[in-house]
Amino acid sequence: MQPLRGARWAVHSPAAAALLGINSAQLLADDTLQYCNGTAHTAVAPLAMVYSGHQFGSYNPRLGDGRAMLLGEIEHADQHYEIQIKGAGSTPYSRQGDGRAVLRSSIREFLCSEAMHGLGISSTRCLALITSNEPVYRETVETGAMILRVSPSHIRFGSFEYFFHTQQHEALQQLADFVITHHYPECRSATQPYAAFFNAVVQRTAKLMAHWQAVGFAHGVMNTDNMSILGETFDYGPFGFLDEYNPHFICNHSDYSGRYAFDQQPNIGLWNCNALAHALSPLIPIETLREILQGYQPTIEQHYLQLMRAKLGLQTVQANDSALIGQLLSLLQQFAVDYTIFFRRLCDFSTQATNASIRDLFIDRESFDQWAAQYRSRLQQENSDDALRCIQMKNINQKYILRNYLAQQAIDFAKQNDFSMVQNLLQVLLAPFDEHPAFESFAAFPPEWGKHLEISCSS
Repeated sequence: MQPLRGARWAVHSPAAAALLGINSAQLLADDTLQYCNGTAHTAVAPLAMVYSGHQFGSYNPRLGDGRAMLLGEIEHADQHYEIQIKGAGSTPYSRQGDGRAVLRSSIREFLCSEAMHGLGISSTRCLALITSNEPVYRETVETGAMILRVSPSHIRFGSFEYFFHTQQHEALQQLADFVITHHYPECRSATQPYAAFFNAVVQRTAKLMAHWQAVGFAHGVMNTDNMSILGETFDYGPFGFLDEYNPHFICNHSDYSGRYAFDQQPNIGLWNCNALAHALSPLIPIETLREILQGYQPTIEQHYLQLMRAKLGLQTVQANDSALIGQLLSLLQQFAVDYTIFFRRLCDFSTQATNASIRDLFIDRESFDQWAAQYRSRLQQENSDDALRCIQMKNINQKYILRNYLAQQAIDFAKQNDFSMVQNLLQVLLAPFDEHPAFESFAAFPPEWGKHLEISCSS
């Protein structure tokens, strides 16, 4: 590790710290900072993991943690958590890079990790953000920073690919055994433990993709080295949440072909599972792998429909559900309606009124009325109670998301050593379904300048 000059705590997440059974005072102690910054000597050296992966569809044989290091593991409440520092300097896998993270990208990852948890989406967590006086050279001179990440495991699809493609099949099996023992113990008693493990990963990945699509989240860099073996969202870079509904939304300015566009994420999830299947082929028969992969599409479709029914406040399953949802999404796309704001307002839909606040989101109100008539009929068939449905839907349809312009405003303040907006956003994003009158502006329509911010892999 290469210590940052003038390293200091900037902001932290008490909610993430609680996972480890520690409080803010314990986390923010000076000796913790010195340990994270590499200025305190311990008997255990930090570790950087090796892996490979498919990046934008092309195989890269040697990647690894180029700017992240595992500091150790904490056990609390019968759960083990790995503590990882990101931005700690060069490692054997830095590939001529400096191993640093900058304040801009660190704030984005800190906030989005916690925001995804607030939305109920599986994610790595961020304990804290460390800033410094260290200059880091990117397109311009920026401030060096670090984040402290927490997860039961940082093992990736690419970890298995590395051992397979280097023909280290014994190590591949050891890795699979380790992951099963520590993270998928229910698979150990299966007739085919490795097949059961792979099936569990495929199912988790499918459900994660469904949740991303339902909430309107685009990851931006779904390389296999950025896919968690636990089905968590991690490695936040050029991510983006939908503003106006656009299924072809590309959040990564560097994704020239649109490989990782919003509507491509379910397909890429399956593509990545296929890459993992290939890596596990020495352990699992090919036909078994194919059978397991066939379960991906039914799972993602079922889970997505379940989530969308909940967003619409529907209590029953009917044959025309897909059509009702599809027609709505077409309208949102056609009239460039804000995805989050629409669904939040829909919570107040009345089966007895004109619903002006919802209609006003559409340029062509008659088009919305036609869909609303079908929706109203469906609710009446279920004998849906408006007041009860409203409460239920507001627990599903978030009011607050981490819009890119909000993150950018927080970054701009932080560059002046003011982390108050980061802290305020953290408070709101950990409870995105609740009302926060003091921060109502965070739920407003984005300004025009904030709708199409360019975010690249360096972000």
